Amino acid sequence: MSMLTPPGMGGKYRITGDKYPRMRRPSGRRRIVLAVIASAAAIGLIGWGTLQLIDVFTGGSKASAAGHASGDCDRKPAAAPSESARKQKPLPKPKQVTVNVFNATPRGGLAKSTADELKKRGFTIGKVGNATKAYDKKVKGTGLLLGAESAAETAIPVLGTQLAGAEHKSDARKSGDVDLVIGDRFKNLAKKEDADKALAALAKPEPTPTRSNKENC
Repeated sequence: MSMLTPPGMGGKYRITGDKYPRMRRPSGRRRIVLAVIASAAAIGLIGWGTLQLIDVFTGGSKASAAGHASGDCDRKPAAAPSESARKQKPLPKPKQVTVNVFNATPRGGLAKSTADELKKRGFTIGKVGNATKAYDKKVKGTGLLLGAESAAETAIPVLGTQLAGAEHKSDARKSGDVDLVIGDRFKNLAKKEDADKALAALAKPEPTPTRSNKENC
């Protein structure tokens, strides 16, 4: 009995001469996994190569177009004034604005004292008295500035610099005069220095800020 034969085993289990137990071949599953990995790597390389070819044939033209666009954008002139700025009507001076002063509160003497102060500030005074029934004791704010639609962007804003918080309203009148109807919360006209600053700012409004050419790009 051979030295390689386990004790107690003989017959067909004996190992004699050059006969040895056969070793199994590697599992087929490992070969499948390796094949899948190799295929995925090949597909990835093919896809990458395709993208590189596309970039070669199209990337140059896109970069050139972007460069031309950037250059053109840098050479763009400043934005033209807005349509509203071009159509803005010239504002009248205070002496060109005829103001009717009406008192819609129970407090007496407000219409006259207010009219006197507006006259000192250069406005032309028209009618002075109590408010009509339509507005008497019905103006809850500091006041109401009332005029024709044509005065909505001219005389009314100029008068509005003299009374902060006043409501602006248009009516069907054809004349160019405007009404200042004194309301319940009225105390005084704006301080003259504040009114002058507001009037100066109204006459020379700051241009609407626009984005730079680079930002527009």
